[in-house]
Amino acid sequence: MLDGVNVEQSFTRDDFGKLTPVLVAAAIPPLDRVWSDADWRSISQGHKSADMDDKWNAFVEGHKLYMHRSWTGRGIYEAWFAQVPGGWRITAAVVEGDRTSYRRHDDAYESALLEVLIDGTLLGVYHGPSHERWARIRAELGMT
Repeated sequence: MLDGVNVEQSFTRDDFGKLTPVLVAAAIPPLDRVWSDADWRSISQGHKSADMDDKWNAFVEGHKLYMHRSWTGRGIYEAWFAQVPGGWRITAAVVEGDRTSYRRHDDAYESALLEVLIDGTLLGVYHGPSHERWARIRAELGMT
């Protein structure tokens, strides 16, 4: 493991305890971004929470990324990737739409958070354009 990024193995669904799928899939706009082939290799390895402060588990099946809350196993995001010239792009994404189990925000917020989670949780990038965009959206919503 390098800065929270798995470089040794790929995690699968079986590496996690009980997982609950996204129950009410609410579509969110796919990101206008292409990840490199190297990024995709890291994304597809997934992530297993290391401690209580690490809130996300992630794994890939085929070209579909699943992101679950580490404490509850509840599915929050699913994103479908496709290979495009220059790398990999998300072609479709959903967030948990059941507001009794997830405090969903507007589409722009959810798309931005998905990108931040991919960057931070799966790629070990904690500062950059995705984080700046997410901070800007949070400020517009009056969130601190």
